[in-house]
Amino acid sequence: MKTIFQDLEALKKHVKDKEGEKIVKELEKNFQLLRTKSGLSQLLQKKKLAKIVRNVEYEQELTQLQVELIKLQNWIYENKKRVMIIFEGRDAAGKGGAIKRFIQYLNPRKFRVAALPKPTEVETGQFYFQRYFKHLPDPGEIVFFDRSWYNRAIVEPVYGFCTPEQYEKFMKEVPEIEHALIDDGIILIKFWFSISKETQQKRFKERMTNPLKHWKLSPVDQKAQEMWDQITYYKEEMFSRTHTSYAPWIIVDSNDKKRARLESIRYVLSQIPYDGKKDAVINLHHDPDIVERYHRRSHQEKG
Repeated sequence: MKTIFQDLEALKKHVKDKEGEKIVKELEKNFQLLRTKSGLSQLLQKKKLAKIVRNVEYEQELTQLQVELIKLQNWIYENKKRVMIIFEGRDAAGKGGAIKRFIQYLNPRKFRVAALPKPTEVETGQFYFQRYFKHLPDPGEIVFFDRSWYNRAIVEPVYGFCTPEQYEKFMKEVPEIEHALIDDGIILIKFWFSISKETQQKRFKERMTNPLKHWKLSPVDQKAQEMWDQITYYKEEMFSRTHTSYAPWIIVDSNDKKRARLESIRYVLSQIPYDGKKDAVINLHHDPDIVERYHRRSHQEKG
């Protein structure tokens, strides 16, 4: 009995025109993707072919980028570099999902994720940055901040968790703090994951109906839609006052979560000269339509 691939080989010999050759080549590529474990699994779930192909291509691309992340982590460890990556964005923007893909195959001894809870009574009376300083990267380590000290730039003033005086003090201090950290040798990357109001609403509805995601809902999340404009105001203030040449804001269009994950990983890889980078089998240049540096005059970001 002939296999599909034998039939395709026979078909190739009979197709002479360029359009036909293109179709056969596309069929061959799709069948190769369906042969993977993920492709077969999704086929059994009766998903549409186009969606299966997109998903498998995403998984393959992600795996290749994660191989590069392992090389990057080894270089950081061997050279005792300190890397700090901040993930900020509106609720449901995909920060946690992106971090999960960053760390999926990394050596857990050489990285940390800092996702700080609400400050304690003691921490509330401390120098604001003090509790964050405890989580700064050690030599040879990457620290991923799932939200950061920028809580005071947006979340706290919007929801009344800080005074106007505390907010102003923070906004004046943070550029100087970041300058000092970079001067001390820390590699700092600041991501803002951007989504539209419609996308956020859709993701909140999914959290409400999906029992596996219901835990993600919080009282703050439930107010995010009605506070959209206030958050936008403080977000723009944050960009304007804390975007610097040495610590720029990098905007990630996260309306498509999968593209956001791939391109944010690609951006980090593009910024650090790790060993083996030239041998990468995948493109390491990020897509400027998905990831871009904040520009004061031309910034038209929706989320």
